[in-house]
Amino acid sequence: MANQAPPPVTGPRARTRQAILEAAIRALADDPSASLGRVAELADVGRTTLHRYFPERDDLLAAVGAHAAAGLTAAHARARLDDGTALDALLRVAQEYLELGDLLTVLFTGIVPEDSWAQDPTNDAALGALYARGLRDGSIDPRFDAEWALGVVWSVLYLAWSTVRTARADRHAVVTRLLLTLEKSLAPERPDLR
Repeated sequence: MANQAPPPVTGPRARTRQAILEAAIRALADDPSASLGRVAELADVGRTTLHRYFPERDDLLAAVGAHAAAGLTAAHARARLDDGTALDALLRVAQEYLELGDLLTVLFTGIVPEDSWAQDPTNDAALGALYARGLRDGSIDPRFDAEWALGVVWSVLYLAWSTVRTARADRHAVVTRLLLTLEKSLAPERPDLR
């Protein structure tokens, strides 16, 4: 019982904090230099209320980073990383990551310190383990090292989300292109296609 996570915080304070985090993500995705006043406006709270939750901009950015780490962990759970081949799981997780929306924009711009979200041991290990499993099960081309293969995933995700965000293509078409690009990029070359 001692290893169980504490129950989630609920009630008005939790809702206000969540509204501020979501507003910060929207504001920072639109403008990386967005002021705390803009965040408060989008969250429909006063600046004093925002400062009670996050006294400094750095506190808010750290909370956005923690929120991102939790979002990535939840995306991994929804993607069922242990089912099927590693490439299949990687395609599912990429699709789940795309659903994180503006949070991806905030992460890609580097506004949020990378050490507050990218180095979460659970998330970092999950993608590394997928890559290693892909080499073992033959679903990922062994000519790619882990850094390159995962860099391809993040790069294509950035392209996919920026395309959705600017409405240059509908979401369904973007998801199709995302999955096709990743599959063609990371799958081993088939001898019958040479």
